[in-house]
Amino acid sequence: MNTASRFRALMQQEQLIVAPGAYDGITARLIEAAGFPTVYMTGAGTAATFGYPDYGLLTMSEMVENAGRISAAVSLPVIADADTGYGNELNVVRTVREYERMGVAGIHIEDQDFPKRCGHLDDKEIIPLDAYLAKIRAATEARHNPDFMIIARTDCGAVAGFEEAIRRANAALTAGADMAFVEAPRTMEELAAVPKRVNGPCLLNLVRLGKSPDIDLATAREMGYRLAIVPGLLFTCVVGACEAALAELKHTGRHPVPPKDLPLKEVFRRFGADEWDVVRNRYKVLKAAE
Repeated sequence: MNTASRFRALMQQEQLIVAPGAYDGITARLIEAAGFPTVYMTGAGTAATFGYPDYGLLTMSEMVENAGRISAAVSLPVIADADTGYGNELNVVRTVREYERMGVAGIHIEDQDFPKRCGHLDDKEIIPLDAYLAKIRAATEARHNPDFMIIARTDCGAVAGFEEAIRRANAALTAGADMAFVEAPRTMEELAAVPKRVNGPCLLNLVRLGKSPDIDLATAREMGYRLAIVPGLLFTCVVGACEAALAELKHTGRHPVPPKDLPLKEVFRRFGADEWDVVRNRYKVLKAAE
């Protein structure tokens, strides 16, 4: 079963799927090792690996290439940020095909104008509803595997209000999207209302110190959300840990003790060293036998 079909099977279990955000093979492997069922490729984290803020500065091909690396690093389904689809309906068609070719299980496409901004920043601009729905229809028709997930994200709550966000989410589902992603509800009442008023499965974006209230996963499950992404968890932790370690090195002149002080061999084991040693030893035996 391919990863898109496996993710569809997960969705049928009527439970909350939690997908922490990965921005490279390291973070993706750690998410898998921690026992989560799905990986989310964070657009903000991916942009940060290029040294950019989440301002829509990366191209489709750069995002797709990173999604491919993450997908190849793990056996889990990967759901990826696809920003605005990188243009009009024609660009959306190519975007879907490229992500699908990389083995990704699904993507979300939003109604911001391009270049977009992080959904938890101010000064966003949105496109007309008709243009947004044309992109959603193009995305659903472009996929080769019907299990490939098309998630319709709307950022219009910050621009046109919560009622319009609900209207757009439902219109996108009617146009063929598989899941709705209402970005950055502002209050607990809005958070609770999304799964009740949207006519399909809903995604919740958990962003610490973002625009939405901080809720736990049990509450999100009770509200009726089906997928919770946690995009910034790992890359913001890495920023803090790196800044602290660099400051200590500069101050003390000694190698700081890492939060988890692992021997190098144990670090490599997290990234498949044992499996690669089996391959290496198998061919060494074959070579010796010749």
